[in-house]
Amino acid sequence: MEKDNQTCVTEIELLGFSDFQSLQVLPFVLVFTFYVMALVGNTLIVIITVTDSTLQTPMYFFLRNLSFLEICYTSVTLPKMLVNLISETQTISFVGCGVQMCFFALFGITECCLLSVMAYDRYVAICHPLQYTLSMNQIFCARMAAGSWIIGILPHHLHHPEDALS
Repeated sequence: MEKDNQTCVTEIELLGFSDFQSLQVLPFVLVFTFYVMALVGNTLIVIITVTDSTLQTPMYFFLRNLSFLEICYTSVTLPKMLVNLISETQTISFVGCGVQMCFFALFGITECCLLSVMAYDRYVAICHPLQYTLSMNQIFCARMAAGSWIIGILPHHLHHPEDALS
């Protein structure tokens, strides 16, 4: 019996913006600044839409969900990117990369679904304004938001059944 030559991948090397470490400072500062601004901005939207009683409408409920989702979405990749920009070894473990990709896909799919739900909310508000408060009640909105998250969490092969056959 002949043994095949096998390679086990444990780490993936990530290429930065430059081979020169000193040039990594500017991208780090820019990305870090925008990341902190996104976190602060989205956190403020969540806090304001929760605490202000005048913002307890379906539109702001979905905006709050979107802001929370954006915090999660940006926090999947940017912290590791920031670490790699300032460290000498720019690697990620194979498992870590897989986990990061799964969460990135989960949040991306959820965001698409949530944006569709938000578009439906605006459609009802514009095209059926007299029925809006009846059709877009808190329970229905919560179910639609939860549905967006559930669809994002479903395994990938449920989104593409043809891939499950191979």
